[in-house]
Amino acid sequence: MPDVVVLGSLNMDLVVRTERMPRPGETVMGGPFVTVPGGKGANQAAAAARLGVSVEMIGRVGKDSFGSALLENMRAQGVEMDHVAVDERESTGVALIVVDDAAENSIVVVPGANGRVSRADLLNARDLLASARFLIAQLEVPIPVVHTALQMARELDLRVILNAAPAQRVDDDFMRGVYCLVVNEYEAQTLAGLPVNDDLETVSAAGMALLDRGVYMAVITLGARGALLVTRERSAHVPARRVPVVDTTAAGDAFVGGLAAAFLQGRDLVDAVRFATCAGTLAATRLGAQPSLPSAEEVCGFYQGGQP
Repeated sequence: MPDVVVLGSLNMDLVVRTERMPRPGETVMGGPFVTVPGGKGANQAAAAARLGVSVEMIGRVGKDSFGSALLENMRAQGVEMDHVAVDERESTGVALIVVDDAAENSIVVVPGANGRVSRADLLNARDLLASARFLIAQLEVPIPVVHTALQMARELDLRVILNAAPAQRVDDDFMRGVYCLVVNEYEAQTLAGLPVNDDLETVSAAGMALLDRGVYMAVITLGARGALLVTRERSAHVPARRVPVVDTTAAGDAFVGGLAAAFLQGRDLVDAVRFATCAGTLAATRLGAQPSLPSAEEVCGFYQGGQP
């Protein structure tokens, strides 16, 4: 049985590079174009697996060529897929991603089969969840299903890493009992209802507000500035090392996978965030979602001061 179960999305990413983002009504030329396996759930499962974690996914793909390719790709990376259903009614989810020369991205997600992940899928996987040490979840499958998964985790005494992305408002019962909430600055602002800017004091205040909503710890990712860990006992800023950034797609997913791996290794909280920051930083040095995810050897080398 796996150490980590990931409930989440599987997408095929359609990625194009362009010099700059088009303005409304404007057409710009782009290239090159690639199709890359993605989806927050799949990315985080693959990220953890590459770091030596045993992982199984719960999710859905369509009965189409993209779905077949995603299943084959995830299995090749060591992720068990027995609880990923092939949906007869919806196509596989896709994400349309534009990456500019500044390595910033713009993403439109079409959920497809991800939108049909159901409570029945969770009930079928109850024994799987009962055997795991961590559940990782995001918000790219239906919110009521994620809520049910978090409730099941509480019943099973299963620790949850919740990456509350994309940003959505949820109630306090949804958040209650989450072991580690991972959000970026915008997501932290949305969930906390407080303004967040470049001042770390505002980030810390948002983190404390998130603890008040029932989570054990909050980790707010800050892009090139690293991450901020917030617990009842302390706030700790973990800076990121400077690297040549190529594409930030999936850097946050690499961070989540790195965090799960670090927790399973028994690292203390600050060191776990530092390890996760190294994983996310390395992912930003490469193009694409899953192709950018680093191995355990790469992350350990970078953590110890090596070059990307």
